Amino acid sequence: MNPSGNNESPKSKSIVPRIIIGTVIILGLSFLVKQVWYAINHEDTDNAQVEMRVAPILSRVSGYVNKIYTDDYALVKKGQLLMDVDSTELNLQLQEMEADYAEALTEIENTKASLNNASALLSAAKGSLEVVKVRYAKATSDLSREKSLFEGNASTKRQLDDSQSNYDVATKLLDASKIDLKVAQTRIGVLNAQVKKAQAQAETKNSRINQQRLKLSYCHIYAISDGKIGKRNIDEGQFIQAGTPVLALVNSQSHWVVANFKESQLKNIILGKIVHLKIDGYPKLEVQGKIISVSDATGARFSLLPPDNATGNFIKVTQRVPVRIEILDEEKVKDILRAGMSVVVSVPL
Repeated sequence: MNPSGNNESPKSKSIVPRIIIGTVIILGLSFLVKQVWYAINHEDTDNAQVEMRVAPILSRVSGYVNKIYTDDYALVKKGQLLMDVDSTELNLQLQEMEADYAEALTEIENTKASLNNASALLSAAKGSLEVVKVRYAKATSDLSREKSLFEGNASTKRQLDDSQSNYDVATKLLDASKIDLKVAQTRIGVLNAQVKKAQAQAETKNSRINQQRLKLSYCHIYAISDGKIGKRNIDEGQFIQAGTPVLALVNSQSHWVVANFKESQLKNIILGKIVHLKIDGYPKLEVQGKIISVSDATGARFSLLPPDNATGNFIKVTQRVPVRIEILDEEKVKDILRAGMSVVVSVPL
């Protein structure tokens, strides 16, 4: 008889801890078997992250920042004005170029007017040459006739001398008219060349004006795609150099995952295979992806100073190969994805 009045026997008390321990062991074994089974049938890596296009916004002209129309992490649309660079100096240069171009056009008109005058002089020289040729022909005929008459004693020596003198004058006039014609023709050629030169100079100056207007358009910096601005590193009034990145734009239209698998896992990485993605920031979110490409080089090969095993200090290290994974149903999750977020990738075998 139990003097304390407790009906529980010592044997029954010892069974309860055993049951608890047995349950814990069974659950532990079940979990272990499940993990082992999962590991056998999947290739996993936690060396993965979400990637997005981060495009630098560059200034194509140097100058002082006049106005900034966006702020850190602001949502922008393609073609939206982001900032203005002061264009006062460029506008003054444009005005000077336009005045220079107007002067070049005036020079063309003056050269064309000179060409027209030269053409008129050429016509006059041709007409004068024809007249002189007629006089020369008459003087030649008169001299020949006077010689015949003088030889037949039908004319005096004075008349012969007069005909000879007229012939000599006509010859000189003919030579002079021919020279005048050549000069007029040469003048036409020179003026034609001057017109072409003036037109070429005007075209060059007009081209410079167009280039200057293009530079002026670069003073307005626009978003190249939809997305979000990164951290802003410039302020109004700051001087920037041409080609210097002034903002960073994260393209919100495209997301993918880059997973760095060990080289020993690549035998199970097949293009087109569906994989499971677990985003650290949203562990309960079910996301699937598809393997679309595998890098032809390990990540170490893309580093600034890739390792060289021929240097004599070789230590074997398991290399990792980048694998690009397309996110399926991207529209459902793109609003919560951020570039650089950690991801666990699981590839079923």
